[in-house]
Amino acid sequence: MKPIRIAIIEDVEEYRNALQMMLNATPGFKCDLAYANGEKALEDIPKERPGIVLVDIHLPGMSGIEVMGRLKKEFPKIQFMVLTVFEDDDRIFNALAAGASGYLLKSTPPGKIMEAISELYEGGSPMSTQIARKVVASFRHPTEEFANPYEQMLTQREKEVLELLSNGKLYRQIAQELFISMETVKSHCHNIYDKLHVTTRTEAINKYFPR
Repeated sequence: MKPIRIAIIEDVEEYRNALQMMLNATPGFKCDLAYANGEKALEDIPKERPGIVLVDIHLPGMSGIEVMGRLKKEFPKIQFMVLTVFEDDDRIFNALAAGASGYLLKSTPPGKIMEAISELYEGGSPMSTQIARKVVASFRHPTEEFANPYEQMLTQREKEVLELLSNGKLYRQIAQELFISMETVKSHCHNIYDKLHVTTRTEAINKYFPR
């Protein structure tokens, strides 16, 4: 049986190297792909096509959430699992919306990480206990609370701009369609990112239009 081929996207060298060594020392796993940033991973992973990608959220440059969103859209068969120190609601749900099927905290014991990778490969969605509780709790709110929590944050014009961004429109095209200048479009985008506490178009779309 071929080993599960795994890629790691992690900027902390010591943790990345330790994780890679542990995977390669475990029967059934092969990890020959390890990246310190998302940009390099985006270059290589489309060519290498690993079965599983372990992703940290906080990376230099492009965030792990954006990397997952871009790769998952193009390569839906690749399975992504977050390995991070963050357990706040926004990052959890943005990661899941971007395509993560698993979410573990870095405090997870090594043996549990190995088990989680196998579970993910077999079609499961492994999560640390704290994360699973937050996900379950999100479904316990009254029905009226399911409305988009960011709806009231944006102006009507900002919503129009974000809708066009989600349709893949460029700034120039948005300006033409809304009869405004490109500078005004950029200003609206800046305000949208500030209000949603994101830094990229992908994060804004995933946050405002959850799947």
